[in-house]
Amino acid sequence: MDRRHFLAGIGAAAGSSFLPACTRTVETAMPPGQLIGPSLELGHRLRTGDFPAPTETRKLPVLIVGGGVAGLSAGWKLERAGFRDFLLLELESEAGGNARGARNSVSAYPLGAHYLPLPGRESVATRELLSELGVLQGDPRALRPRYDERFLCASPQERLYRNGLWQEGLLPQIGVSAAEKAQYARFQQLMADFRRKRDSAGRRAFALPMALSSREPEFLALDRVCMRDWLLAQGIDSPHLHWYVDYACRDDYGTSSAEASAWAGIHYFAGRDGEAENAEGDNVLTAPDGNAWLTRGLAHRLGECVMPGALVHRVADTGRHLEVDVFLVAEGRSLRLQADQLIWAAPLFVLPAVLAGRDDLKSAARRYSYAPWLVANLTLSGMPEERAGAGIAWDNVLYDSPGLGYVVATHQQMRLRPGATVLTYYRALSGMVPTAGRELLQNSSREALAGQILDELSRPHPNLRSLTTNIDIVRYGHAMARPTTGFLWSGAREPFAADGPRLRFAHADVSGFSIFEEAQYRGVLAAERTLRRLGHRFTTSLV
Repeated sequence: MDRRHFLAGIGAAAGSSFLPACTRTVETAMPPGQLIGPSLELGHRLRTGDFPAPTETRKLPVLIVGGGVAGLSAGWKLERAGFRDFLLLELESEAGGNARGARNSVSAYPLGAHYLPLPGRESVATRELLSELGVLQGDPRALRPRYDERFLCASPQERLYRNGLWQEGLLPQIGVSAAEKAQYARFQQLMADFRRKRDSAGRRAFALPMALSSREPEFLALDRVCMRDWLLAQGIDSPHLHWYVDYACRDDYGTSSAEASAWAGIHYFAGRDGEAENAEGDNVLTAPDGNAWLTRGLAHRLGECVMPGALVHRVADTGRHLEVDVFLVAEGRSLRLQADQLIWAAPLFVLPAVLAGRDDLKSAARRYSYAPWLVANLTLSGMPEERAGAGIAWDNVLYDSPGLGYVVATHQQMRLRPGATVLTYYRALSGMVPTAGRELLQNSSREALAGQILDELSRPHPNLRSLTTNIDIVRYGHAMARPTTGFLWSGAREPFAADGPRLRFAHADVSGFSIFEEAQYRGVLAAERTLRRLGHRFTTSLV
């Protein structure tokens, strides 16, 4: 039973988060590695505003702030339209945001997002990008295009560890009663019905991008109840199915099913409808370094239009242009940019610290809540010892575990003889309030975090510690906006979805949750609105 076309799992123990490291874990010598992630010191410097005055002023037609998927997509669309007079500012040393990757002597591996589901026909820009990269073969608007086999996830795709045994798929099957399996089937049918539903205007009830979804009250009302309570209202109380749906909410939203809105929870299962000529609909596109190949593809055209190491610390609308002050990290000085058009593609939580005036936007930005995440890459000298059951897959999930499992970076190589590998482990800190999760990430040592991860993964792999030669840990304090109950359709997002005369917003935050297709849609939409304001002709990449 597949994960993403029927149910898509994320794990239980929603209340389980990092516990204080036990003495044994702290004292045990840990494999070497680094504690990395977004530039916390620079980001926190925005709170004090301690930046030098600008020493230089430049003028330009278009400025993009933020080099994640949305910002890169905006630049990608501008460049494809033949408009190259823009600059993209990125705080980190390289663009890519949460979809960056890295490489060591064993393999490339992800530092964040690690797969892309097969995009449906509504995700036009995503299909155009895949076509440009040679991964989608043929007409990008075809119902069932063909994909490069090297990027389709190799089998076996996923498995679940439960009660000392590995099983294929992520929905628990072994030892599950007939009554619970009947609830599985009922849930599957409900999601299939939602996938087919259209409103009186012909819009899908749950579309991707979400901006194309129906606005009829019967669907929007789902945002006002949490996913867990919606399941119970349908008479679905199977503990295994609740675990599975909770896993899905934590996996995509960093939020438990008790906090995620039912609209978001249902969208996870009903919003995607991608098909392929040479793959099942539940297959995904992936690579050893996760989604980094996609951000590299977006950045390929941009060249010197990207300025890394640039922290925006002030944005003001003068009435004639947007005035943006930027701290250049390598040079230790500030630069003032005067832009006719500004695309804000950085997370919205930064706005209150940098935007002059516009109390309406600051207030709206403060209504957002963000999930903290942890990603760890474990380099192993060989494949770990296996418990009984299904063999190792690309995606490996532990039932009733605080983490979300791990993916195998070398899985796509389909080796005949197992060798050294990298396991990428994920955990959403959804069992505590986000501020507490961020404090825990900031205050925990790499050794303590690594010890807890090794303890967790040693349950199914008894010899994991002896094989692990390196552990790098990435902390994301504000990994993604959380689609909590009552947020998505409350009007909180609307100020950022509007098209202003000089300022527009392009981050996935505008959609209220963070997935590749949403981020790219927002970036391309902002770019097309900008081109229209400038009177520059283009062919749309949107439905």
